[in-house]
Amino acid sequence: QVQLVESGGGLVQAGGSLRLACTASGGIFHSLPMAWFRQAPDQERESVAAISWNSENLYYSDSVKGRFSISRDNAKNTVYLQMNNVKPEDTAVYYCNAVPPKYDYWGQGTQVTVSS
Repeated sequence: QVQLVESGGGLVQAGGSLRLACTASGGIFHSLPMAWFRQAPDQERESVAAISWNSENLYYSDSVKGRFSISRDNAKNTVYLQMNNVKPEDTAVYYCNAVPPKYDYWGQGTQVTVSS
């Protein structure tokens, strides 16, 4: 059983940066492809970035491409999301999960609020 804890969210001005972290305990994190998802109020959860187990393959949604960067440190059981040049539309609760996402892996997420 993998437990995921997201951190690093907060209030940031448009154009600023944040670095989110997702730390896993238990399970086999190092062999799992991982992704960051976000859910804004009254919207469905969407994937924004993904990374293969060995970091060789990366995916970004069009909405964050060129601004966000996903990385992982398997020795620390942690996946990161570097968010640069954030926009008000990036405001959401951010979650990490495996790819494909597993129902019982969802954590509490971390709130990111971007002010204009």
